[in-house]
Amino acid sequence: MAYDEGLAQILRDDLADRDGIAEKKMFGGIAFMLYGNMLCGVHKNGGMFRVGKANEAAALAIDGVGEMTFTSRPMGGLVDVSDDAMEDDDSRHRVMALALEFVTALPAR
Repeated sequence: MAYDEGLAQILRDDLADRDGIAEKKMFGGIAFMLYGNMLCGVHKNGGMFRVGKANEAAALAIDGVGEMTFTSRPMGGLVDVSDDAMEDDDSRHRVMALALEFVTALPAR
């Protein structure tokens, strides 16, 4: 397994009451899509959230959140979240709120 199923379940639980959520295998892990747009996911070393460039600085100010560098370069608008921050309800909910703010403004795909 390329990702932590426990972290995936945490996100499933967080998103259980939200309409428009689908799971998709991506990046060697699981991505959670909101009406076809990537919202968040889990990978081998933690999680990722699509917060958008306008919310990136606020997300990076949260302990355990860093730049997403899958390609060895920062991927603007996406942040990487450590295992510890994923398991911390407050940190995860803060990053999730930023991601939801961004992704809910996008047109459905």
